[in-house]
Amino acid sequence: MVTLVLTTLVVWRLKTGRLGRAMQAVRDNELAAGTCGINVFATKVIAFGLSAVVGGIGGGFFAGGFQYISPDQFTFGESIVLLTMALLGGVQSPFGSLVGTLVLVILPEWLRFLKEVYLAVYGAAVILIMVFLPDGLWGLMLERTRLRAKPIAGDVPKLPLLTQTGAETQEVVLGVQGLAKHFGGIKALDGIDLAVRRGTVHALIGPNGSGKSTFINVITGLYRPTAGRVMLAGQDITHATPHQRNRAGLARSFQNIRVFRGMTVLENVMVGAERPGNDVAENPALVVERALAALDFVGLRPDAHREVGALSYGHQRYVEIARALAATPHTLLLDEPAAGLNLTEKHELGELLRRLKGHGLTILIIDHDMKLVEQVADHITVLNFGRRIADGLPQMVLKHPDVIAAYLGEPQNVAA
Repeated sequence: MVTLVLTTLVVWRLKTGRLGRAMQAVRDNELAAGTCGINVFATKVIAFGLSAVVGGIGGGFFAGGFQYISPDQFTFGESIVLLTMALLGGVQSPFGSLVGTLVLVILPEWLRFLKEVYLAVYGAAVILIMVFLPDGLWGLMLERTRLRAKPIAGDVPKLPLLTQTGAETQEVVLGVQGLAKHFGGIKALDGIDLAVRRGTVHALIGPNGSGKSTFINVITGLYRPTAGRVMLAGQDITHATPHQRNRAGLARSFQNIRVFRGMTVLENVMVGAERPGNDVAENPALVVERALAALDFVGLRPDAHREVGALSYGHQRYVEIARALAATPHTLLLDEPAAGLNLTEKHELGELLRRLKGHGLTILIIDHDMKLVEQVADHITVLNFGRRIADGLPQMVLKHPDVIAAYLGEPQNVAA
C-alpha cells in the first residue's frame, strides 16, 4: 500500500510538471510539440523508461506474492480488464486508474445477488459508463471542478515583447536561398529566394497549390529541403530539427489548428513558455505568469481553466498564437491564421497583429484574405507553382500583372 500511494503521488506530480506536460503534448500532437521546442524522440524514450520502471515495481510485487510467473497468467482477457480499469476511472489522472480499479473489483460483488444475470448487468454498466463518460469517473469530477473554478485574478508582468520597441531594420532575420522541395516528380518549391527583415510583417501569398504551406513546413523543419539553405538570425538551420529551430527563436501556428486537446487553455500556453532556453522555463511560478500574460494579450485569461477543445474555432487559433508568444520568439510564422474565421474574428485578428507591430517581433504571415494582408503587411512575396513571381511593397505587388494573372487567370481575347 505504501508503494501504491507513493507511485500514485509521483505519477500525479509528474503529470502536473514540465516533463508531464511535454509527454501529454507529444501524445496529443507530435508536430505541434516539436515546433514548441519539445524533443519528441527524447520525451518518448523517457516515457517508455518510466513506464518500464512502474511496470517493474508491479512485477516485483507480483512475483513475490505468487512465487511463480508464467505467460499463462497474463492472458488477453487480463489485458482487457486492466485497460478497462484505466478507461473506466479516467486516463487523465493516476487517481482515475485507482477509482476504475476499485469500481471494477467491487461492482461484481455488489451485483452477485442477481445470480445468473449479474455478468450481463455488470458488462452493461461498464459499457454505459465508458460511452457516456468518455473521460471516466475521475474526468467527470475534474470537469465539475473546472466549471466551478474562478478566473485567475491578480496582475502579472506583461509579455517581454510588449515592453520593448523595435523599428523596422534592413537586417535579414530569416533568409532563404535557392530553397527547393520535390515530392517525386512534383516540384512543390523550385528555387525560392526570400529575405524577411527584422521588425517587419512579411506576407507570403499565392493561389491554392502554389507551395505556401510547403514553404513554411520546410522553414520550421517538418520537411527536409531538396536543395537550398535557410538562415535564422545569421545561423544556418537548414538541417536543424523542429525543436532546435524553436529554441533558436522561431515559433509558428498551423493552418489546421494543432492545440493539445487533452489539456486546459493555460496548460497549452505553459508548454510554449517552458521552451528550453526561455527566460522563465526553469521557474514554474514564472511559467504560469508568462502563460497568463500571453492569455491576457489575446483576451482568453477568463478561459484559462477550460478544456481547450471547448473553445470556439477562432479562440483555439488565439490559443496557438498565445502559446507561440509565451515562448518569447523573435520570429513568428502564421500559417493562414484567418482560415475558418468569421468577419468579426478576422477583424479581431487584424487588430491583434497590428498590436504586435512595433515591438521588434518579425512576422511571416501566409493568408488568402487580401484585406488582412493589406492591413498588416509591410512586404509581400507571391508564389505560383512553387516559384516566386513577385516581391516588394504591397501597393506594387498587388498590381503586378503576373500576380493578377495568377489569381484571376490570363485575359482572353474573344472574337465578336
